[in-house]
Amino acid sequence: MSPRDRLLALVVVVCWGVNFPMTALALDHFPPIFLVALRFALLAVPTLLFVPRPAIPWSRLLMVGVGLGILQFGFLYLGMAAGMPSGLASLVLQASAPATVVIAAIWLRERITRRQAIGIGVAVLALAVIAAHRSQVAALLPVVLTLCAAVGWGLGNVAVRRAAAPDPLRLTLWMSVVPPVPMLALSLVVEGPERIGDRLAGAFTVAALPSVIGLLYVVLVATVLGYGLWTRLLAAYPSSTVAPFSMLVPVVGVAASWVAFDEVPDLVEVCAGVVVVAGVLFASRPPRGVRAAAAGAPAVDSEEALAAEADGVLAADAEEVVAATAVPVPSAPSAPGAPPPAR
Repeated sequence: MSPRDRLLALVVVVCWGVNFPMTALALDHFPPIFLVALRFALLAVPTLLFVPRPAIPWSRLLMVGVGLGILQFGFLYLGMAAGMPSGLASLVLQASAPATVVIAAIWLRERITRRQAIGIGVAVLALAVIAAHRSQVAALLPVVLTLCAAVGWGLGNVAVRRAAAPDPLRLTLWMSVVPPVPMLALSLVVEGPERIGDRLAGAFTVAALPSVIGLLYVVLVATVLGYGLWTRLLAAYPSSTVAPFSMLVPVVGVAASWVAFDEVPDLVEVCAGVVVVAGVLFASRPPRGVRAAAAGAPAVDSEEALAAEADGVLAADAEEVVAATAVPVPSAPSAPGAPPPAR
């Protein structure tokens, strides 16, 4: 990867990491369910007018929108509104990576290698430590809601792979058409038209300006700029080269939340979060034999490489699953692929 593209990858990391405190600012004014409808509506209108629909069936587009839009951001925003610190949210959302692998094994019948099983196990144990610690020092519900968001992200990632859209960025934009109407209807029922009307009326006041800036950041910077650059990088380099940069998003998320809200990271939660990231990285690495073959060297007949080859599981497929989780934020297909994934 060229120095310029490494810099672009770091720009994406910063965009997505800062997205978490910006989302927290938006939630200071807008109700969480309504915020999901509003953020995607702001994307959906220009998408419907100017962006051609990806050449995939509507059913697959709906599944992507449900996973990456409704479930991921619905649960994430509810969790943050319930008290989930924005920095910790960026760490817990890394559970989307093991969730993606497990869902792909169930839905697409992809084989889970020994390396992936170990990495998933380590990540899940670390997440359990975060949940247990959180239950002793604060409410557990925000962590549970954020974990549900990670599962929704994982479901969306697998839906993206199944959709096999030729243009991931167009899919990212068009999936924004799915959440606005159902989330607005749910918001009217749960949060009430009076509260929604009051928040919309106050959106143009000075007091609401930080929240409006946070909303615009989520839409324009995290989604349009962040995923635009991300899909460009994925088109130019193997996903195994690009995807690891997404592991830096929680680092930026924790640091940005510390600066913005004086959220001093809890040592236990940060250490467990580091273990989650390490487990994800370990699970995402292809078998040694496949790596050697990709590098042009003789393949090593490792057990994992032979098992993966025997089952028709290519290393590229495993990398696409992990790349797809990159996508902390707005709805993006994590192909990534990662097409990502507010986070």
